[in-house]
Amino acid sequence: MAISRSLLLLPFLLVAIAAGCAVIAHASDASVPVVLAHKKVSLERLKSGSEQVTVSIDLYNEGSTTAYDVSLNDDTWSKDVFEVVSGATTKTWEKLDPGASVSHSFVLKSDVKGVFQGSPAVVKFRVPTKAALQEAFSSPVRPLDILAERPPEKKFEWVSCTYKPKFIYAPLLNVPYFVPARPNNSHANGSSNSACSHFSISQKVYWTASHCFPHAD
Repeated sequence: MAISRSLLLLPFLLVAIAAGCAVIAHASDASVPVVLAHKKVSLERLKSGSEQVTVSIDLYNEGSTTAYDVSLNDDTWSKDVFEVVSGATTKTWEKLDPGASVSHSFVLKSDVKGVFQGSPAVVKFRVPTKAALQEAFSSPVRPLDILAERPPEKKFEWVSCTYKPKFIYAPLLNVPYFVPARPNNSHANGSSNSACSHFSISQKVYWTASHCFPHAD
């Protein structure tokens, strides 16, 4: 009878052991470096007509232990299409501590028109508890439309203003008033019958674009 009860409990015991092993395995995996790589690419049209490609890659260690002998490789850019202008497509770091981040960038140039699909960068690092190198990949990038036809940018045009500053003098207040005025062509031609605005402070003051004089009622 006791043996039969033991046989009935055996499946539950095996499940408990398997669950415990899974928890231990998960705990051991959580104690290793978790290296994430984010890759960004930007395009800029040069005055020479070439396309400049700027590549930037950020590495983050989201794990709880240090990653050693970290290497970054992003040399999948076709040499028939792209030319390295500055920087290098590979980079190494001695280590990457938990919570730390590093960045690397380089610049390419292309004179070949067309759509190019870039590949993720490859990151390799060493874990002290494992003999084999660990490998990770960066985030993918969108297809690059090299030397694509782009609509011209709209530019704001500055319209020159023809107004000139003039001063109006109020005799009773002795305060100059700064008023913008448009040049009066009829006055410039010697006409004395031109219409003008007036300003009244106990005494009317008539003004044109070029003269200001008091007028008695």
